Amino acid sequence: MAGGWSRDGAIQDQIDASVDEAVQRARSRLSNGESALNCEECDQVIPEQRRKAIPGVQLCVACQTALEKQDAQSGGINRRGSKDSQLR
Repeated sequence: MAGGWSRDGAIQDQIDASVDEAVQRARSRLSNGESALNCEECDQVIPEQRRKAIPGVQLCVACQTALEKQDAQSGGINRRGSKDSQLR
């Protein structure tokens, strides 16, 4: 059942679109191809086990962790303009 001016299923369509975007974003971050022997950031040797486990890896564990922490802190923007984001 839709409320207000939205059609039936509009909320589910929004959720599906958000999930699809998140999946595409995650897939675009996956590396592929040849793994680097040394980290692109700090030039430390990337262990063989890491290179085997993650094809196309370019960063050592420390640099990858720092990058992910930085990405998490940047937050996201709700471009859909949901009611919750408008009330804040």
